[in-house]
Amino acid sequence: MDAADEKAARPAYSLWQMVQYFTKLGTIGFGGPVALVGYMQRDLVEERKWISENDYKEGLTLAQLMPGPLAAQLAIYLGYVHYGITGATVAGVAFVLPSFIMVVALGAAYVAYGGLTWMQAVFYGVGACVIGIIALSAYKLTTKTIGKDKLLWAIYIVAAAVTIVTESEIVWIFLISGLLVWLVRAPPKHWLPRGGSTPLVGLLPLGDHLPVACSLGVTADWAVLAQIGIFFAEAGAFVFGSGLAIVPFLYGGVVNEYHWLSERQFVDAVAVAMITPGPVVITVGFIGYLVAGFSGAVVAALATFLPCYLFTIIPAPYFRKHGKKPAIVAFGTIAGAVVVLGKRSITDIPTIVIMAVTLLLLWKVKKIPEPAIVALAAVAGLIVYPLIKG
Repeated sequence: MDAADEKAARPAYSLWQMVQYFTKLGTIGFGGPVALVGYMQRDLVEERKWISENDYKEGLTLAQLMPGPLAAQLAIYLGYVHYGITGATVAGVAFVLPSFIMVVALGAAYVAYGGLTWMQAVFYGVGACVIGIIALSAYKLTTKTIGKDKLLWAIYIVAAAVTIVTESEIVWIFLISGLLVWLVRAPPKHWLPRGGSTPLVGLLPLGDHLPVACSLGVTADWAVLAQIGIFFAEAGAFVFGSGLAIVPFLYGGVVNEYHWLSERQFVDAVAVAMITPGPVVITVGFIGYLVAGFSGAVVAALATFLPCYLFTIIPAPYFRKHGKKPAIVAFGTIAGAVVVLGKRSITDIPTIVIMAVTLLLLWKVKKIPEPAIVALAAVAGLIVYPLIKG
């Protein structure tokens, strides 16, 4: 390689610049996975030209193909492109750490003040707003990814029906659907699949009451931390698609199986994830804090993100050489979950109005950021909740 080729091969940015970018994105990047991956394309590909269009598409494809949160995996891959495992590691940490710190701080406030009327009122408004945000995300993801694909529509309908009937997410739907699309579209010829998997996004059944925040945070022991580590590692290893995909999996374990949180506390955890920047999956830090304090938050976050980190860096060199575009991602159970959300959470006229206004603002007034809408919903809750519950 001559001097000109060597110069052309060098990245146009330093590793520190990449760390700074992802720290900033993790600090102020609102809007969920679709928005976050859009910011990366705009900033790194189109404006700064640090990452080529092909490298970006390869990273997005791998993030769709592998289990784990979409935006976090793409950040890890883009860090890997020019700086290998070191770049992948620091980019991933820089992207996740700011929002982790935020949710831990919110968790501490929730444990201290969660039983107070004013916080109940805030989450009364925010909960209804979040349902509107998730419902619109479901619509956008569905129309964008499925299109006219009959196979994906069939899977989508079945997954939605199962979610409505069971009011929970069943991991076998993920596995069977992904295997089905893989075998139909692109039977494997190598160890690395060339076909796509079918991430199916489900959401959560919502509770009706807000009890005092969980008191386990001050009594955590190694047995509880081990349970947290194993459960959240499974969540990170088996759930595909956007960050919202992990929500029903967490609900099944955190609320139904281990009874660590009540339904209302779990809903609040999802709301916290929606009002903070960075990956939605960071809700695991808030949940971990409620269950076992700061140590629980750290264990939950590490256990969730480690699988997605490994699922990105291990196949990355092979994927860059052999990878092909996978089948379109399907988001089936989210439709059924929206029905569940409506039955469990939108129970009175004020919550209907808050959800409707949220949808209207997101649909028609695109310049208003989601955090601002959530803040308005919190104010509405503070005003309306005392009148309804008083």
